[in-house]
Amino acid sequence: MSRLAVLTSGGDSPGMNAAVRAVVQVGAAIGYEVYGVRRGFQGLIDGQVAPLTRADVAGIARRGGTVLGTARCLAFHEKGVREAAAEVLRAKEITGLIVIGGNGSLTGGHLFSEELDHTGQRFRVIGLPASIDNDLAYTTMAIGTDTAQNTIVEAIDRIADTASAHERTFVVEVMGRDCGYLALTAAVASEADGVLMRETGLSDEEVVDRLVHIVRSAYSPATGKHSVLIVKSEGVSLSSSELKRRVDAALDGHGLRVETRVSVLGHVVRGGAPSAFDRLLAGRLAHAAVRAIQRGRTDEMAGWHVLHRPGGELPDAVFDLDPFITFWSLDRVLQETLRIKDGTAEVTRWRVKLLREVEPILAS
Repeated sequence: MSRLAVLTSGGDSPGMNAAVRAVVQVGAAIGYEVYGVRRGFQGLIDGQVAPLTRADVAGIARRGGTVLGTARCLAFHEKGVREAAAEVLRAKEITGLIVIGGNGSLTGGHLFSEELDHTGQRFRVIGLPASIDNDLAYTTMAIGTDTAQNTIVEAIDRIADTASAHERTFVVEVMGRDCGYLALTAAVASEADGVLMRETGLSDEEVVDRLVHIVRSAYSPATGKHSVLIVKSEGVSLSSSELKRRVDAALDGHGLRVETRVSVLGHVVRGGAPSAFDRLLAGRLAHAAVRAIQRGRTDEMAGWHVLHRPGGELPDAVFDLDPFITFWSLDRVLQETLRIKDGTAEVTRWRVKLLREVEPILAS
């Protein structure tokens, strides 16, 4: 019987458990013995590798977090450390590894794909994109993003009730250190008046001016509004508390006395039971990943795509598995992900352009 292992690494995201369950279910169905690695790459180094059966993963798809646990492991960048991890898998005659996680996790998978299994062949390594921030290249959505969006919108809906009752301005900070996708989409979905995200490249002064303009416009007699909601990504350099202080002072200077409040959602955004979409996405990606390992693929990430542009690039779509799953080399994924974070990627520029277009609509 062939053997493969699965691990979750980096920041947890809702849907990781659904992906683990699907790996075990699909693997067992096609003749694989599946092993689970506890605590990510650190657990791999420490030899925390044990068989996973269908009974072990029964019912876990509805749970948030990750039953395998996770840990960050900077030491995995060292060649000697990866060789020790490879020896752990060689001793158990495991030839495939599925890595579920974000940028750092996929980096670890890419590096590990150079190691050799007990047969002298390269380990077959496939990555699954899991990140609530949706900050990974070559996938329309990552596992966990949809659940995080729903959590944020539900929280903002509740905050909107008290904002309206007390005629207050609320700045709601959401996760997204390097990517403002959650802030942008949640602002549109929750009927917020404005959104602040790092990718716009505004200085601290410009951020304050922008927010003051939104508040003054919202409270003008022509709108008849009595509350304002702003969604702010944590990646904006100005802290929410300092932003509140400066905005309060600026509004006071304009003779507008407004009660402002800050609500930082923090890790509330990361937890909770995964949405139906995230469970299904995790299952589809995991199914494709196991099949890819069976076919000898390695050093790749499985991405999910809503729409393929006519005449556009369509690398290695495995249509007999899933017409919306494509495989991309991990090296290419990691390079393009860096461009998403530094703002030079096409998708990042599109998001900023979209923000510019929707800002006047949000505030109207």
